[in-house]
Amino acid sequence: MNDKVVQFWNEFCLTNNKIGNEYKDAFQFGASADWLASLVVEGKKVATTSGYLFYELENESLPKVGEYNIVLDGQEEPVAVIQTQSVDIVPMNEVTEEFTLAEGEGDYRFWWEAHESFFTKLLKEYKMEFSPDMLVVCERFENVYSKQ
Repeated sequence: MNDKVVQFWNEFCLTNNKIGNEYKDAFQFGASADWLASLVVEGKKVATTSGYLFYELENESLPKVGEYNIVLDGQEEPVAVIQTQSVDIVPMNEVTEEFTLAEGEGDYRFWWEAHESFFTKLLKEYKMEFSPDMLVVCERFENVYSKQ
């Protein structure tokens, strides 16, 4: 793993008396990593939506309440430690407007179009098609550490 990520995690643990804790992953959000990372740091993005199917296809475990993750910017630099607050699995066409606004990226229509486009592209890699009622993982998180 990236030395900067390990150093960032260690700084978080020391600063917050969390020695012995581990983080699940270090990742970039979506197609606009720098913009989305900045929204997390600014406190405007406190939620994210991912495709349920991809966890199974990629043999990844679903997010769990209490887990820590590290958000990376477009240059793979760590910018924030987030902690999962809630995880709900729902059909995409039942995601509430309130939840989509918590993603901090725009209104419901923007959210829908961006996610439909993103999921359609990913699904094509598996020779699958997008469906409005596909299951999605709606995760709320809190930014618990970032360097401004």
